[in-house]
Amino acid sequence: MSQAPTSDRPSAPAGPLAGVRIIDLTSVMMGPYATMILGDYGADVIKVESPDGDVMRHAAPMRHPAMGAMYLQGNRNKRSIVLDLKKAGGRAAVLRLAAAADVFVHNVRPAAVARLKLGADDLLAINPRLVYASLHGFGETGPYAGRPAYDDLIQGLTALPALTGSITGEPRYSPATMADRIVGLNAVHAILAALFHRERTGEGQAIEIPMFETMAQFVLGDHMAGRSFEPPIGPPGYSRLLSPDRRPYQTSDGYICALVYSDKQWNAFFAKIGLADEAGRDPRLNSISARTRNYDFVYDWFSQMMKTRSTAEWMRFFEEADIPHAPLHDLDGLIDDPHLAAVGLIQSLEHPTEGTLRVAGPVATWSRTPPSIRTYPPNLGEHGREILREAGLAETEIAALIAEGALIEPGSC
Repeated sequence: MSQAPTSDRPSAPAGPLAGVRIIDLTSVMMGPYATMILGDYGADVIKVESPDGDVMRHAAPMRHPAMGAMYLQGNRNKRSIVLDLKKAGGRAAVLRLAAAADVFVHNVRPAAVARLKLGADDLLAINPRLVYASLHGFGETGPYAGRPAYDDLIQGLTALPALTGSITGEPRYSPATMADRIVGLNAVHAILAALFHRERTGEGQAIEIPMFETMAQFVLGDHMAGRSFEPPIGPPGYSRLLSPDRRPYQTSDGYICALVYSDKQWNAFFAKIGLADEAGRDPRLNSISARTRNYDFVYDWFSQMMKTRSTAEWMRFFEEADIPHAPLHDLDGLIDDPHLAAVGLIQSLEHPTEGTLRVAGPVATWSRTPPSIRTYPPNLGEHGREILREAGLAETEIAALIAEGALIEPGSC
């Protein structure tokens, strides 16, 4: 694998991907989230940006232009270079970078990649060991190939708003970039598997991670239901997830999250509320098989029961009965959660222009090669000259790229 450059930045654990170099032509959230995780694992991620920069740089709130909070939360452990790929010199510079890289990842629409002559065949011809990863909206063999795709559209296509609407009466998108992040996670493991294959065989390859198909697999794993069979034995949809009273439960003074699931848990619950005698209960509550056939009744009954006591009472009750439960957080509650504080999920890093930043750091624990936050999210084009020097370009070549407008330096974007 190619060797990541040395620098005078603060030292940190190298991580399991130390020495892997990634050329990152992604923007918005799906691709940057994937490459951020690979960067956390130790890869040297070179973020190639357009003169306008990643669009998420401009998403408020921000302290300074082009340094929006969403950008800052998804682009640590990367270096930024601004290249105009429509200029001959910009394309040539990307080819120089790709020739010495391990991974090339982009979420550019296929037609645009073809116009730039930066497709898989172009890059694998100059670097046969390259893992070339394309993050597209849709697979290239289907009728939706080449269409634009964003998180909201993919959520809609994969029935998530419709499922919400079947419960609430109004279709709504998830208030998180669910599709982008789920597909980004799938891209991470696809790239890692391709690198593993490359280490065994020496072969690079092209891989495509389509948003629609990835999210369809994610949703249908829960909701194929009766259409899992041919011919179908019932409609699609997992009834437990679609029950209208499966939600945070209202108590006498607030809300609580709880899940009484197994027979053991239900028996402990019944004992606590004075219904230990099975004969005194509705038979739809008396076994796991009966409850799974009557989710709507069970969740409605449980939600009415929850209104009879305060949140604090139920929290103590569930703790004593060893029943899974949790408070209902808002965003501030989540950020300030004492468990997250104890495990150190929210980390602080110093940024030369943005001051102290708080970010959700890597989550897995490793005994030998832990992921880490080594560098702050870069300013636009901050490392252009550095990156090109490492690729072997002479100062005269770099000056020519600047003169052409192919390389754009900080302050001129």
